[in-house]
Amino acid sequence: MQSGAIVGVNYGMLSNNLPPADLVIKFCQFKNIHLLRLYEPHSNALDSLRRSNIKVALGMNNDIVTSIAMGVDFAMEWVNSNVVPYANEVDIEWIIVGNEMVPGPSADLIPQAMNNILSGLNSARLSNIKVSTVVNVNVLGVSSPPSASFSAETNKSMQGIVAWLAGTKNPLFINVFPYLALASRPKEIPLDYALFNAQQPIIDGTYKYYSLFEAMVDAFYVALGNIGGDSVTLVVSETGWPTAGNDPYTSKQNAQTYNQKLIDKMKRTGTPRKPKNLLDIFIFSVFNEDKRAAGIYQNWGIHYPSLEPVYPLTF
Repeated sequence: MQSGAIVGVNYGMLSNNLPPADLVIKFCQFKNIHLLRLYEPHSNALDSLRRSNIKVALGMNNDIVTSIAMGVDFAMEWVNSNVVPYANEVDIEWIIVGNEMVPGPSADLIPQAMNNILSGLNSARLSNIKVSTVVNVNVLGVSSPPSASFSAETNKSMQGIVAWLAGTKNPLFINVFPYLALASRPKEIPLDYALFNAQQPIIDGTYKYYSLFEAMVDAFYVALGNIGGDSVTLVVSETGWPTAGNDPYTSKQNAQTYNQKLIDKMKRTGTPRKPKNLLDIFIFSVFNEDKRAAGIYQNWGIHYPSLEPVYPLTF
């Protein structure tokens, strides 16, 4: 059992009006945020994270994953440029190799890319840093826990990824959005169930679910077990709730309810199937970002670029 789960934030930068990185990191410290995901290396952000006591998940652009898979020298160069200069003073916990690349034309290259990054880390004497990739719920063909499995389209790719993660004792990063499930099936999914507010559980054999989030995470655990990945742990790389763009489901109140209940519950316990597996979780995202697609995607932030809260949230 982990010593404790941490709920942090994704630090996206698709905006024209964000504050400087050093101010953002100081703000995160002030807000008691101890977990941060960077989608790709950003030198100002990494410099600002020195001696910050913030754990970091560091990603890379999907465009370079193929090059990393094709050559260990390229992977070592990436590690030497983007990890080594910061590793002594920045708590880089994970390197993320590929963001939602399964399914896709390069999906089968991910295990080799992860292995080459791991080789680069080992060569730099940074074997304490874990390596993973991010997948979305769309890799599941069946997404309810009892019979959850990876889809026919993704099963081969996921078998390779999961075998590598199990063999190297690295976690799988997953994006879990109950809001998107609700928005696609509003007549089937009760709003309270999506918001951690269910009074009556959904029964799955001996398991009781009071939230869709926990059921979605457990679907991944079941799917992993079905392909020999029982030992693979999970990290939730993205979750959250938009505040506008799809009334009546998107609102500041619903977003606050979802994220605060997520923080309060998931810091204490795991899911019904894995109650001792506490999950590190990254909320999407620290800011509203005006360069994302119009509608809900510009309204996932928990703060405005001015640093004012979109709604109150306690980490």
